[in-house]
Order: sequence, then structure tokens, then C-alpha cells
Amino acid sequence: MLRIGKLKVSQLCLGGNVFGWTASPETSDQILDAFTDGGGNFIDTADSYSAWVPGHSGGESERTIGVWLRRRGRHDDLVIATKVAKHPRNRGLKPSNIKVALDGSRRRLGLDTVDLYYAHADDPSLPVAEWVGAFNDLIKQGAIRHYGLSNFSVARIEEVLQTAAANGLQPPVAVQPEYNLVHRRDVEASGLLDVVASHKLAVVPYYGLAGGFLTGKYLPGEPLRGPRAATVKRYATEDGYRVVEELLAVAEAAEVEPATAALSWLRQQPGVTAPIASASSPEQVEPLLQAMTVKLGRARLNRLTRASQPFA
Repeated sequence: MLRIGKLKVSQLCLGGNVFGWTASPETSDQILDAFTDGGGNFIDTADSYSAWVPGHSGGESERTIGVWLRRRGRHDDLVIATKVAKHPRNRGLKPSNIKVALDGSRRRLGLDTVDLYYAHADDPSLPVAEWVGAFNDLIKQGAIRHYGLSNFSVARIEEVLQTAAANGLQPPVAVQPEYNLVHRRDVEASGLLDVVASHKLAVVPYYGLAGGFLTGKYLPGEPLRGPRAATVKRYATEDGYRVVEELLAVAEAAEVEPATAALSWLRQQPGVTAPIASASSPEQVEPLLQAMTVKLGRARLNRLTRASQPFA
């Protein structure tokens, strides 16, 4: 287990974006059971999941997790993270909006306290001190334990940290950027790793498997199909498929699934605490869990790093 603030988390975070979307309630329960039975305790969701699906309004993922938590009967051994700012009815980081959104998230999840509450997106329309103060108040009230920043630029992360320090407010404990073998530049070339190292922030990258592209199920020349085709399209380039080719070779040599190798590479990058990855079936969970313990040797790590250099 690693630490994010006062929270003890597994070295892999289960993404909840599929719950209420591509995973049925029954399948979602099985995925969550398989993850926790296998030693995972860190689950990520958002109040906006899955508002992009026709007929959905947001909150479907939280509601699914909440039903599972009530059936499970306990949650003190888990770390639940959710987010605010992108729900269709509760956009932005206005303090009054944060409060309403959090009340909705807690109700759907069945939790009095959310362990890790992310600002899902920046809100340049507001003074930083205004919404950081709102998160600080929620921590004081016991409504959340910690907060983090998702999809924030390095400059804004630094501004949040400076604002919190100058006003005696609680700082964020985690950042959540997109980071994987075919999306490296925004993290590695932006100065983000220097900032997180100097402020002891956890890096919890999303799209650890690039929407499934790094599982090897998409092949060059074949049409992209499935609910994630639009997401995968931006990775499905000549350089992207070269990375997958090397990933398949490394995975075969290490005798693991491609998903395990991709997540292991990411977990072994500087500053990374727990990559986020999701599963659409319980059978997909085991390769994710293996990434918590499988350690690629230096030669295999370097091979994947070199192959993905066009994205660095």
C-alpha cells in the first residue's frame, strides 16, 4: 500500500467510468468484487459518469458503486474518489455548486465522507482562493478527507499550491493527468513531475490503457469498433501501432498480458502512485491487478520507453 495524504491506497486504481455504461449492474458488481478480492482498494469515479450516453444524466457510475457498497456492508477498508465540475447540472467550481454536487455524490455513493474529491476541471472564471477555500471547509466539516486536481495545467497547479499556502488552507494531495505509453508529453515535458516531487503530490494518471488501445485488441488496418472507438481513434496512428507492436513483444517475453505490461511501465515511472484502469468484465480484472506486483526489468522498461519516444 502507498499513501495519498492520510489515505492508504493500492498501487492500481479501478476506473469507474464503465459502471452504468458498458458494464451492467451485475457485471459491475462482479468487477468490483474481483478487484477488491484481489487486493485492490482504490476506486475512482465522477459525478458526470456517464452523462455522455444518450438517456443518461450523470451519476450512474456513483449510483452503481453505491449499490455495491451497500451490498458489501462496509467501506472503511476502501478509498473512494469522485469528482466535481463536469456534471451537466453542476458545472464549475463555484462553492455553492461544489456543495450541491458533493451532497449528490455522497447520496448516490451512500457515504458520509468522500475520501478523495477531485476538481474535475479548472474554472478560470473564479478566484482560486474561493474554491480552494470551499474544499478546505469541506475537509474541516468531515465531508471529504482530501482533495485533488484533475486536468489542471502545471501553472494552475502551482497557483493552487501557492494560494493554499498563502491563505493557510489545505493543499491538494493528488493530481490526475492523462498519462500512458502513447500520451507522455503533457506529463514528462511540462514540468509536472518537478512540481509533484517538490510538493509531495501523488500522481494518479487516467487512461492508463489509452481507452483499451494498449490491450492490443485494436489492429492496424482494421476499423475501430465499440463504445470507445472515438477515444481510441486519436491513438491509432502509425506511431501508436508501433508502440503496441513493441508492447505485445515485451508482454510475451514477460509472460504477462499487454495490459499488465502497459500498466507496469506506467506504475514504474517517477512520481506515479497508482495508475487508473477500468475493466468491462470480471475476466479483465486479473491482468490489471497483476500490474501492482509485476515489475518489468530495466531492459523491457527501456524498450517500451524508446518505442513510445514520439509521444514524449
